[in-house]
Amino acid sequence: MSRDFRKLRAFHLADDLVDDIYRVASGFPPEERYCLLGQLKRAAVSAPSNIVEGSARRTTAEFVNFVNIAAGSVAEARYLVEVSGRLGFVPKDETLQLTTRYTELQAQLQALMRSLRNPPS
Repeated sequence: MSRDFRKLRAFHLADDLVDDIYRVASGFPPEERYCLLGQLKRAAVSAPSNIVEGSARRTTAEFVNFVNIAAGSVAEARYLVEVSGRLGFVPKDETLQLTTRYTELQAQLQALMRSLRNPPS
């Protein structure tokens, strides 16, 4: 059963955050390209990618599993943004904005998982 991921608010939040992470990436020092920055980009891209992949799976249980994996990537990306801010690679105001949006995305994914596990009657 294929679901349209484009209708999910969580997907759009995750997808927009990918753009933002790639935008702030320009402020990282070159030596971080394959370390912290690489990990942050992978985590950021992993979240919407897992929502898309899960939406194409046959069962709801499989979809929930991929949304759960996306939630793990969101938690990782949020932490890496915080670390990047502490290290001075991302300005403080941008760090706060990104972590707030990742927290909102985490809540959206939790709500999506709840709705998939307990569909309305």
